[in-house]
Amino acid sequence: MWRMARPRKPLLSRDRIIETAGALVDAEGLEAVSTRRLAAALGVSGPSLYNHFRTKDEILDAVADAVSARVDLSMFDGGQDWRAALDAWAHSYRDALADHPNIVPVLARGPGRRPAGLRVADAVFGAMTAAGWPAAQATRIGALMRYFVLGSAVASFAGGFVDDRAAYDPADYPHLGQAHLLAERGREVDEGAFETGLAALLDGLALQYEALPAA
Repeated sequence: MWRMARPRKPLLSRDRIIETAGALVDAEGLEAVSTRRLAAALGVSGPSLYNHFRTKDEILDAVADAVSARVDLSMFDGGQDWRAALDAWAHSYRDALADHPNIVPVLARGPGRRPAGLRVADAVFGAMTAAGWPAAQATRIGALMRYFVLGSAVASFAGGFVDDRAAYDPADYPHLGQAHLLAERGREVDEGAFETGLAALLDGLALQYEALPAA
């Protein structure tokens, strides 16, 4: 029986393009992504990419949405109160971004038409309004949480200091005598900052929630 020979290279697909583009973004940043670079990495001709994406921006949107799709939203359906749900969601969101900080600027533009991003926004807003937050405030809470989590994923605060005591002369910086130690404790400092900020943010929201007029 005659059989069609299998192609030597995997067929081009949206998923392969997204995966390859994501790897480039992770390794080299957003500027590394171009149709020429992607086509070469995929072993195809440049025009073949346009059968799946019209522009480079569409590809980057798809990469960003693939990261959003990794965010756990189950806490908004599990009967948790709004504060516990936001806490769990913020941690899941940060975890999803931890290995992909270079895509954060695309995510920061908002969900646009991206399905996974819109599901995230819908879940947060729906949970907040169901808990009794007014719609306007629920919108602000969603924005606030995004600002906080995305900001925490952009860069390391501790990593912004160098491991060199001489760089922080007490004559110039009298309060930075231990700053050279931050770099080696980056993860501890950054995770502690995230936990401190998240707790403060949720504590503040809890005070506002208590002050809401009774329904």
